[in-house]
Amino acid sequence: MSDFLQTSEDEAKVFLPRYKMLYMTIVVGCLLIAGRLWFLQILQGSELRQFSEKNRVKESKLAAPRGLFLDRENRVLVDDLPGFEASISPQYAKKLDETAEAVGQVLGIPGRRLSENVRLSQRRDGPFRPVKIRDNLSLEEVFRLKLLRWDFPGLNIADAILRSYNLAENGAQLFGYVAEISKEQLPRYNEYYQGKFTFEQGDIIGKSGLEETWDTVLRGRSGISYVEVDARGREAPGEKSNYLGFKSLPAVPGQHLVLTIDKDMQEAAYKAMQRTDSIGPRIGGVIVMRSNGEILAWVNTPSYDPNNFSTHIPPQVWAQLINDPFRPLRNKVIQDHFSPGSTFKPIVALAALTEKVVTPNTMISAPDTLKFGRRIYHESHRAGRGAINIVQAIEMSSNVFFYKMGIALGIDRIAPYAKLLGLGAKTNVTLTHEVSGLIPSSEWKLKKLGEEWQPGENLSSAIGQGYVLVTALQMAMAYNAIGLEGQVWKPFLIKKILNQDSETVQEFAPILLRDATKSNEFGVTISPETFKTVKEGMRRVVSGGGGTARGSKLLGIEMAGKTGTTQVRSFSADEIYKRCDSRPIFQRHHGWFVAFAPYENPEITIAVLAQHACSGAGGGAPVVHDIMQAYFEKYHPDMVKAAQERLVKAKAPPKSKPQPVFEENE
Repeated sequence: MSDFLQTSEDEAKVFLPRYKMLYMTIVVGCLLIAGRLWFLQILQGSELRQFSEKNRVKESKLAAPRGLFLDRENRVLVDDLPGFEASISPQYAKKLDETAEAVGQVLGIPGRRLSENVRLSQRRDGPFRPVKIRDNLSLEEVFRLKLLRWDFPGLNIADAILRSYNLAENGAQLFGYVAEISKEQLPRYNEYYQGKFTFEQGDIIGKSGLEETWDTVLRGRSGISYVEVDARGREAPGEKSNYLGFKSLPAVPGQHLVLTIDKDMQEAAYKAMQRTDSIGPRIGGVIVMRSNGEILAWVNTPSYDPNNFSTHIPPQVWAQLINDPFRPLRNKVIQDHFSPGSTFKPIVALAALTEKVVTPNTMISAPDTLKFGRRIYHESHRAGRGAINIVQAIEMSSNVFFYKMGIALGIDRIAPYAKLLGLGAKTNVTLTHEVSGLIPSSEWKLKKLGEEWQPGENLSSAIGQGYVLVTALQMAMAYNAIGLEGQVWKPFLIKKILNQDSETVQEFAPILLRDATKSNEFGVTISPETFKTVKEGMRRVVSGGGGTARGSKLLGIEMAGKTGTTQVRSFSADEIYKRCDSRPIFQRHHGWFVAFAPYENPEITIAVLAQHACSGAGGGAPVVHDIMQAYFEKYHPDMVKAAQERLVKAKAPPKSKPQPVFEENE
């Protein structure tokens, strides 16, 4: 049939399959749209709503104030102060490279480095977390950055908390410093503190000293705040109590540490190390410790200002610190160990008396030299000491006397007594990087060096040279035990931990490690009578006519101690008695002085190491004298006043007898 003879019904039959296909397409399209709407509205509705709302809500991290350091009298040593910090919010930084370049010019930071840091944080933490770029902004920097905010969305200037070290350089190695966590530390810290703390780039952590050791106590917990903003990321005016369901979390401040440190004694010790005598400011360390182990002062010189680390430390300052040959960043009190020199002689004396090598009355000849094997050993005094007993040998610091003690005892009978008093082992004071020092033995040398102990090494060890190495804190601990006639107390720095309401969270009591007069793990004991004999020699060091520290005795308060001079290199026979201060500084001897007072009932022990000061008598003893004087003026002013009154009376001219008056008769 031809096309012109077809009816409309025939045409409908022809197009019917096409209509069905069209209807099916429309139905499927509607179903797809409905399904997509269901997926977006029902399954992902809350998530997408939150994402959308975050575009008008800015998330900010609230840094928790760190806990304070207080001294034993609750005086603030380390504080928190208000400041300003700059950050960039990736979600609003549409012109990131231009923003970074402009900000970098104000802050002196390469713009490329800033933009890389922001992108790295955006990949790791998402676009909503602001990236801190600098804290402790100056007022000029704040003003200039606020002007930039109008042209560069995403740039923020906010309040910040700055760490303030009130004593500046004094005690820097003890308190430590804080700084931003490094990229290398970030994964290690998050793994170590998993479940307890989460660290992010830009977080401030303790980097050294007590700040590092007690970081988890001091740091608190950061909070989060949400602020409604406009399209350029600027805070919008209006009601602030509810930001579309986002709940702010307040920061939880850290806890405070009450230290055993006495601020007055800390300042006195630092001042004493800055003496302006012929030697000048000392290089080294000081420990001031009470008889129960409480540390009153902890000083290292030269030092640095930790406030620089809380802010942006200038490159030239950092370069100066790391290139300083006297290493101000190191905690010399525990991080460096040295030969104790003659301060080791009282320990050898304890061993010699206990092992019955000598008695208190045994007289030993101490000539100017002693030949042992093929080597000549020299006395501390060019003319020799003659025949002396052990008390006199300590008083005059005779080398030859103690060389002979070393020959008679041998290192394996000296070592247990040194270890008994705490030498050659970490004190485990609550600070990182403490070294153990070394008290050698024949077994140690064979195991460590693969060599037999040589008889001549007994002589050098007996006067605190050779392999013998100790820290200043260990020496204070050992001499405190001698003063107390056997009680070995653990040094400690923390008295209490307080919360923000000044309530005690934890308290720390003194710990008596052992009594050297009783049986112990070292297999040796020392009688009280032996301690008294050695203490008498140490008293004469300060008060005796031949004492090596007689120029530093206290007025009215009896002190006992021992000087020590440690050679930093060997000298030939014709050089050994030459003036030390004529040598280059790095060839000058180190000077030790360790002492306790009062002599009968010790309250305080002080150890001073004065590097390159030539002698203990000139370098260390005057420093100890000044600190002791400050201690007794504060804690026993009546004793000092009475001693001064006695001195005035002693110097007063005798009263003349009244002459009779004769009247002439006129």
